[in-house]
Amino acid sequence: MRNLILTVLLSVIAVVSGYVEELDDKFKEYRQDELWLVEFYAPWCAYCHTFEPIWYEVGAELKSLGSPVNVGKMDTTEHSSIASGFNIRGYPTIKLFKGDLSFDYNGPRTKDAIIEFTNRVSGPVVRPLSSVQLFQHVMSRHDLIYVYIGGESLLKKEYYKAATEYIVHTYFFSASEEILPKAVTLQDVPVVAVFKDGTYYLYNEFIDGDLSSWINRERFPSYFQIDSFSLYQMGEQSKLVALAVVDEKNPSEESIRYKTLMERLATEYRDHYKSDYQFGYMDGNEYINGLIMGEVAIPSIIVLNMTIDGYCLPESKIETIEDLLRFLNSVLDGSTSLLGGNGFLQGTKRIFFKAKSTVVSMFQTAPIFSCFVCGLPLGIVVMVIWATCTAVPAYEEKPEEGATASPALDAQGKKANELQSGSAEKTSEAKKED
Repeated sequence: MRNLILTVLLSVIAVVSGYVEELDDKFKEYRQDELWLVEFYAPWCAYCHTFEPIWYEVGAELKSLGSPVNVGKMDTTEHSSIASGFNIRGYPTIKLFKGDLSFDYNGPRTKDAIIEFTNRVSGPVVRPLSSVQLFQHVMSRHDLIYVYIGGESLLKKEYYKAATEYIVHTYFFSASEEILPKAVTLQDVPVVAVFKDGTYYLYNEFIDGDLSSWINRERFPSYFQIDSFSLYQMGEQSKLVALAVVDEKNPSEESIRYKTLMERLATEYRDHYKSDYQFGYMDGNEYINGLIMGEVAIPSIIVLNMTIDGYCLPESKIETIEDLLRFLNSVLDGSTSLLGGNGFLQGTKRIFFKAKSTVVSMFQTAPIFSCFVCGLPLGIVVMVIWATCTAVPAYEEKPEEGATASPALDAQGKKANELQSGSAEKTSEAKKED
């Protein structure tokens, strides 16, 4: 009840103050000249109701910051043609519209994360770094950034093109050699560098191939805490994901050991595995359980193939770095069985599993609304069945005394009476003859 009151209050404030605008079919006409951050929702979506207060907070915060970005929301059930045109497939879907371009937000559904995404994408695709102080300030604020170093070149054009595609994930900058830290050593310019893990790595066209592909491979730290959103994004890569599944709130000795082994592997064997593996750890097993449709022990080691929803588990206990190396190599050479996958049977099972999880989640987050959504069609079906079973057929209805049912019945009744009269006469004649 408290959350419902808060949601209603925020809705009224947002509408009155203009923080969040309810959009209609005219949105396509005026979006070209303005920046818009839009939530596409459905009234029956329980996640949308849970997310609604956060969305109004986003609108209020951007307004208070003086952001040029307008915040809106659109009911896709009322404006289905617009939703179809924007390829809306799930709820809530968040998009930022910038001229002819649109950018999907796939990060955590938190106010700070959404505002960070909005500020990054709504600004310049590539931001210039003009001083050593500015470079250091940027490095202190971000765990990972890309920097183009040098003047005009074909590489710069490729860099800007890739930045337009991956600005949804991270920041892109340009700088001259003079403002770089002294620890940065360059063989030649122009060049593209990624700064992460407390160091930097340079792009090499002959070794790394296409620039856009290299940026996509390097856009995560070598080792970090992975959540469901970042794990989902890794499905776009060809890398396997090696995870330590642990309990951060109550860490055991084995949890700490697994995390330490995975971090050491990511650091010491980066060059060896950088094309094959992404390393990290995950707090809790809830998302992993849903992914594999089973139960993963805490703590444990697991390797995920996000492109086909497959996974591998070690056949024996991981005790040392050597054990972990053998397991990872066995996954690469195929000697460890790949479980799961996206075959027909697994796909069917996953559909039912997700449907069940969605229904359970709906009842946990919004029980009253979920009862209404699920109970309404069920109630209609029950009423139809009840009406069908209790209805009296027309031929079973009896006419009132003294009333005729129809001309046909009158004729038949008259004919029956005549037949009965005829039969009675014949019977009398037969008695006389006797």
